[in-house]
Amino acid sequence: MAKKRKWWSGLLVLSLVGVLFTGCSTNNTASNNTPEATTAPAESTAPEASEAPADGPVDGGTLVLSTFSDVVNINPLLVNDTASGDIGEFVYSKLYNMDREGNVVAEPWSLAAELPEISEDGLSYTVKLKENVKWSDGKPVTADDIVYTIETAKNPETGSPLTSAYDKVKTVEKVDDLTAKITLSQVYSPFIYKGLVQAIVPAHILKDVKPAEMLTNTYGTDPAATVTNGPWKWSAWKQGESHTMDADTAYWGEVKPHISQVIYKIYADQNTEVQALLKGDIDHISAIPVTQVEAVKANDTIDIIQKPGAQYEYVMFNFDGKNFPDGYGLFSGQKTRQAIAHALNRQGMVDNILKGVGALMDAPFLPDTWADPGDAAVNYDYNAETAKKLLEEDGWVPDSKDGILTKDGHRFSFELQYNAGNSRREQVATVIQSNLKDVGIEVKPKAIDFAAWIDQNVTPGKFQALLLAWSLSDPDPDSESVFSSKYFPPAGQNSGWYKNEKLDQLWVDGYSTVDQAERKEIYKEVGKEISTDLPYVFLYQYGQAIGTGPRVNWAEEDAPEPSLGYGQYFHAIKWWVTD
Repeated sequence: MAKKRKWWSGLLVLSLVGVLFTGCSTNNTASNNTPEATTAPAESTAPEASEAPADGPVDGGTLVLSTFSDVVNINPLLVNDTASGDIGEFVYSKLYNMDREGNVVAEPWSLAAELPEISEDGLSYTVKLKENVKWSDGKPVTADDIVYTIETAKNPETGSPLTSAYDKVKTVEKVDDLTAKITLSQVYSPFIYKGLVQAIVPAHILKDVKPAEMLTNTYGTDPAATVTNGPWKWSAWKQGESHTMDADTAYWGEVKPHISQVIYKIYADQNTEVQALLKGDIDHISAIPVTQVEAVKANDTIDIIQKPGAQYEYVMFNFDGKNFPDGYGLFSGQKTRQAIAHALNRQGMVDNILKGVGALMDAPFLPDTWADPGDAAVNYDYNAETAKKLLEEDGWVPDSKDGILTKDGHRFSFELQYNAGNSRREQVATVIQSNLKDVGIEVKPKAIDFAAWIDQNVTPGKFQALLLAWSLSDPDPDSESVFSSKYFPPAGQNSGWYKNEKLDQLWVDGYSTVDQAERKEIYKEVGKEISTDLPYVFLYQYGQAIGTGPRVNWAEEDAPEPSLGYGQYFHAIKWWVTD
C-alpha cells in the first residue's frame, strides 16, 4: 500500500507564480440570495470502506473535510471565494488541468480530449472535448457549453470574475458538437491558463437566464438546481453546517473516484477545525494555523504537508472617497501610503506570527519566480521615524489632545476589515493597529462573517481598508484583473477603485507578448511602479500547512500540492479512505 509522507519546507521558495484567484480571503462576486438549506442524509449513505489491500486502493467510505466559512455560490461563472471553489473542485471537471509542475495537461478527468491546437500567431485555440462527457442530468457536454460559458463570462452584466480571462476573446465558435474554436483579438499570453484551465456551465440549463439575473438564479446556490459534470454530485447543503457530495454513479470518466461520499463541514474558526482534526471528527484540513502546527505535529497519526504556498497577504487601500466621512479619502496621498508601509513591522509578522515560514513581498509577484522584480521593487523597511516624516510632508499634523494625526480637519482614523475566524489575520490586524498608533494613525480592526463581508463590502468596494490575501491559481504573473482600472466593481476584482494609467498599460504590455525575457523586463517595471505607488501594502508570501488523518490514503504521485491553487485536493479522485 502506498504511504503518505511528511513533507516540510523551511523558507518559502516557489517555482511558480499564479494569476490571482479567489482564496479563503479574496473578494467575491457572489450574492447572498441562497435558498433554504437542503436536507442532508441523516446518515451517510456511502458504503463502508475496508482496510486497503497491500497492492492498492479500495472503493467506498466517506472523506470529511473542513472550512471556517460557508460557500457563497458554486456557479463557475461566479466563484470567487475559497469555500465555493472547494466544492467546485469535487463536482465540476475543467477543460484542462495542471500537473504538479504547473503545466497544462489533458488528464483522464479533464473535459478536453487533448491539448488545444494553437495557431502560429497565437490568436486561436481549438479545443476538442472527449466523446463521452456528460452532465449529471445525463445530457452530453458539448461545444455549446464552451461557447455559452465564454460569452456569458465576458458579458459585463453577468458580473463574473472571469471577465478578465475572456474579454480578449473576439469570437468563440462551435465547429462541431465536440469542437470549439476560440479566437482572440490580441495576443494574450496567459490565456491557456486563465481561459482553459476552467470549469464550464451547462448551456441547456442556463441559456434562458439573463446575464444580469445570473447572481440571483438558484443555479450554484441550490444543490437540486445545480447540474454538474464532475466525479461527485452536490447532494445537500445545510447552511452554516455542512455540504454533502456523493459520487456520481453515472460519472463519465475512465478513472472513477474511490471515495463514495465527501462531507464538507463548517466550523466557527481555524482553531476549532484543528481540534476536530485532532479528535478524528474530520480527515483533512487545508490550512492549519501556524500557532497550531506543533500541536498537530505532535500527533503521529496525522500527516502534515507544508510547502511554499501560492498565496500572499496584503493591506488594501480604498481610493473611493464615498467610503469615508465627508467624501475625504484618507489614502489619496502617495507619501501617506508609503508612510504606512514603513510603519508596519512586516518582518516581525513573519518571525512572530508565521514563525518564520514566510517571505516578505514588495510587489504582487511571488519571491524567487521568473517574474519577481527583485531590487527593482521598492522595499519598505520598518522605520517609524521615516513614516512620521513622510506623513508630515503629506500635510498630516498631530492633534493636540490625543496625538492622532489630522489633515484639512479630518482625523486619520479608519476601519480595517478582515474575515472573522482567521486566527492569523486576527493577530496581524492587532500588529497593524499597534504599529500605526505609534505614528499617529488610529486603526479600528473589524472582523466580519466571510460570506456577508464578501457580498456586502468586498465585491462592491464598500470599505476603507482590507486585510486580505490572494490565492493564485496558475503560474502566470498577470494581475491586470486586480490592479487595472478596467476592472472596477462589481464585475472586476479591483475593489479598491485604484487607478494608475501607467500600470494599466504595463499589464497590457506584459501579456501582449509570448517572449518570457521581454515579459520579465515589463514586470520589473510593473514592480517598480506598483511598489512606489502602493495600492496595497504587500506583506508576505505564506504557506498553509495541510493536515490529513490516518483514514486518508494516496499514492505518492497523488499527494496534495500546496504550490498550486486548490492543490490541497490534487488528484483527490484517486485518493481512498480506510477505517
